[in-house]
Amino acid sequence: MFNSSNPVFGKNIFANTARDFTGTNTMTVKGTMGKAMLMLAIVILSASYTWSMVMQPDTLDGVKTATPWMIGGAIGGLITGLIISFAPKTAGWLSPIYAMLQGLFLGAISAFFEATYHGIVMNAVGLTLATAFLLFFIYRTGIIKVTNKFRVGIIAATGAIALFYFVTWIVGMFGGNVGFMMDSSLLSIGISLVVVIVAALNLLLDFDFIEKGEQAGAPKHMEWYGAFGLMVTLIWLYIEMLKLLAKLSRRE
Repeated sequence: MFNSSNPVFGKNIFANTARDFTGTNTMTVKGTMGKAMLMLAIVILSASYTWSMVMQPDTLDGVKTATPWMIGGAIGGLITGLIISFAPKTAGWLSPIYAMLQGLFLGAISAFFEATYHGIVMNAVGLTLATAFLLFFIYRTGIIKVTNKFRVGIIAATGAIALFYFVTWIVGMFGGNVGFMMDSSLLSIGISLVVVIVAALNLLLDFDFIEKGEQAGAPKHMEWYGAFGLMVTLIWLYIEMLKLLAKLSRRE
């Protein structure tokens, strides 16, 4: 009932926390969305820091300065995210730190893309936010129902993408030709488009999972955990949007 393809939302996490909770201050969808918006603001503020480093007049010097921040943000974000995933009660104070670290990574990587493809970042940000709001509207109005079959299909597709990325990474490490992953061929664009669609559909599962948490009477701190899970999906969607737009730009 509580499954989601988002690895953050593990099986029965809300059900388990609700079972051990006897208070009256419980999780709500509205509260979770508010915290997600706060985390998004932190990501943007943090990203502006490394973005400004890369975009300074001496671009080469800016890249050298921003790269350690980008790597540190990526590694720190991964470690923080794993801690939150295994210890949901830490989400209340670690989620803002996760957002800050991911912002450092995203600001730098976005600037690298922007330096090559002018205007791509604003397009990717706009498309990501528009997709998120559209999927939220679709979910709340019931245009698409998150049935068990739908959930299983998205979980399977997400798992297949993760396995595909892992295999191509291993093949690339051993010298295999995986250039099709980043070139502008129709195959590469098609792969990116499929990944973007699957990432977007994961938002429906996340919204449904959070609503189930509210219905289960999960404790208030789980709002931060739900917001963290949404940010994981949104960041994935944004990065895939950047990659897709970059491929399309190279074909112009």
